[in-house]
Amino acid sequence: MPGQRPIYPFSALVGQERLKRALLLNAVNPRVGGVLIRGEKGTAKSTAVRGLAHLLPPIDVVAGDPYNSSPSTPALMSDEVRARFDAGEELSVVTRPTPLIELPVAASEDRVVGSLDLEHALTEGQRRFEPGLLAQANRGLLYVDEVNLLDDHIVDLLLDAAAMGVNTVEREGISISHPARFILVGTMNPEEGELRPQLLDRFGLVVEIAGITDVTGRVAVIERRMVY
Repeated sequence: MPGQRPIYPFSALVGQERLKRALLLNAVNPRVGGVLIRGEKGTAKSTAVRGLAHLLPPIDVVAGDPYNSSPSTPALMSDEVRARFDAGEELSVVTRPTPLIELPVAASEDRVVGSLDLEHALTEGQRRFEPGLLAQANRGLLYVDEVNLLDDHIVDLLLDAAAMGVNTVEREGISISHPARFILVGTMNPEEGELRPQLLDRFGLVVEIAGITDVTGRVAVIERRMVY
C-alpha cells in the first residue's frame, strides 16, 4: 500500500525454524495459546512477528466499530453490534488488514484495558468508554516486546484476556465487556531478567532461540538484507 512501511518478508528469514514454526502454529490455530520467544538481541524476534502479521489474510469488520467486530459471528461482536445484529439491522462492512498491535513496556493499565473518556465526559457531561489496546488487538496479534520488563499486573491482564477471549472493565460507574481474541506473542532477552514461572506457564508455547553462528548462515543473512 502507498505510504506503508515495507515489511521484511517472513519467508526471507534465515534459519530460526523453531521460531517460525511456533508463530505459524498460532496463526493456523490461535487456541494454541500464544508464544513466548526467548533469545538474545539480533535473533529476528521482532522481524518474524511483523512478517507473520503481513502474511495473515485481511478480515471483515463492522464499519465504525472500535472492537473489530465480525459482521457474521456473534461471539466476535461487541454488545452494541450484537444488539444491532439481533435486531436484523444490515451492518456496513469494511475489509482491513489483520491488526498487529504493539504494546509498549511503559503502557499503563488504562491504556491496555481501556478507560473513561475524560474529554467526552467534560465536554458532553456523559460517561463513555475509551477502548484500549486489547480492543484494537481483537481478531489480530498483540505483540509485547521485552515482556519480562512489564509490570506483573499488566502481564496478568494480558494473559487473562488471552485465555478468556473477553476483556471486562469496570471504571467510575462503567462496566463493559468486549471480545478480545488475539494471538499473544511475547519476546524477551533472558539477560535482562526472567519472567515469573506462573506467568511463563500460561503461554501456550515457549521457544528458545539463538543467533546464527555458522559462516554460511551469516552470509545469507547479510545477502538477503542487502537485497531487501
